[in-house]
This record gives sequence, structure tokens and C-alpha cells, in this order.
Amino acid sequence: MSGRTDKPALKSAGESLAGSLGGKRVAIVATHGFEQSELLEPCKALRAAGAAVDVVAPAGEPIQGMRHHEKGDKVAVDRTIGAVGADDYDGLVLPGGVANPDALRADPRVVAFVRGFFRAGKPVAAICHGPWTLIEAEAVRGRMLTSWPSLKTDLSNAGARWVDREVVVDGNLVTSRNPGDLPAFCREFASLLAAGATARRQAAE
Repeated sequence: MSGRTDKPALKSAGESLAGSLGGKRVAIVATHGFEQSELLEPCKALRAAGAAVDVVAPAGEPIQGMRHHEKGDKVAVDRTIGAVGADDYDGLVLPGGVANPDALRADPRVVAFVRGFFRAGKPVAAICHGPWTLIEAEAVRGRMLTSWPSLKTDLSNAGARWVDREVVVDGNLVTSRNPGDLPAFCREFASLLAAGATARRQAAE
């Protein structure tokens, strides 16, 4: 969960997609123990590209971020998991941290929410330990993805093909390993959202 976050690259990715995500809504689902940069940096990049972003959590109080093993900042929650559904959003981001996805995957409401995105074919992005929740949602079998290295066996046992890459895009799923991969992670997820928006506009014309 350690790694360098290249903020200029994140800014560049947001600028290159400026306005392309206007009208899109994205949920970032997290709880206490999330890796701080893995929530805040995607949120900034997506908003810079024009998307509306909600931090969604099991409860309404601010959630505690982590900078690897040290406490980071608390982040306000916009919506609670019981008040939203996959139909409310165009895409989903699952940050890492160890405690965060371990708690989320034990919450049936979160698991059902995540499944809804896969059933609808909507873009989903998970980084670091975030794919733990994907396993519980039965969303990794037959897919190629990456993660924090300690999840390799869990993901392989769940039927995924694990690879050690900065970012992996498999259909509607984007995965990365750690905060150092955030520029590529944000870029590829934003591109998926933009491509989906373009396809829907073309279909309507």
C-alpha cells in the first residue's frame, strides 16, 4: 500500500478529459481504514474531468483514512449504502487499505451494490486491496486483474488470472496495485467512463 503518487500526471489526466465526464455520476465506496490517496486522488481526477462523485459508506459519519500504517485524514460521507443503488451511478471506484475492503466485503449491502454494477456492465475500478470486495461479489472469475501482491492467491483461488502490472483493463473492470499506479488507474477508468458516455450518445443520435 506504499508508493509514489504522481500528482502532475493525475492533473494531466484530468485536464485531458476535461468536460468529457459531464453528467456522469461515480460512487467511491469506502469505510474506516481506506488508503487516503486511493480515495482522494481518483475523486479529484474524476471531478476535474466533469464527473459528480459521491463518497458512499455503510454509515453516515466521516470515515478515517490511512497513509499506509499511519492515520491520515477523515473524509465526509455523501451517501450511505442503504440509500443508493447501482442504478444511481455510471461507475464505481473501490479504494484499498487493509481494514477498509475487509469490512466492506462483510457487508451484504455493499456486496449487492457492487454486483449491481457488474450486472449492468458499468465501469468498476479497484486498487490495492480493493479487489477483496470483488471476490465476495463473485465478479472476478475468468477475468485478468492485478492488486496488492498479497491478494494474488485469494484472487487466483476465486478464478481470476492475476498479473503484476501498473494497470489492467478487462472489459468494464480496471485494477491497479498501489498508490504509485494512481495516474494510470485514474486515466483508464476515466477513459472507460468517457467511452461509455460517447457510445450512449451515438446510440441516441
